[in-house]
Amino acid sequence: MANTAQAKKRARQNQKRFEINKARRSRIRTFLRKLEEAIESGVKEDAVAALRAAQPELMRGVSKGVYHKNTAARKMSRLSARVKALG
Repeated sequence: MANTAQAKKRARQNQKRFEINKARRSRIRTFLRKLEEAIESGVKEDAVAALRAAQPELMRGVSKGVYHKNTAARKMSRLSARVKALG
């Protein structure tokens, strides 16, 4: 348990960041799930639209420190390849 004022403040900050990052991760996962569903449906136009919506969300996660940039790049590369393979 935190004893010093500094440690108590740090614990509060960590909790706040955790909540914010959790919400960001959840939002990104939602966009990725919608993209997966669009790919599964087989309709290329829907998949392209979902990809265009998911890409900035994923990159925003990188800039906010939720995801590593290489992780996001790998995800986008694989997903865009799957979208391109449609049609």
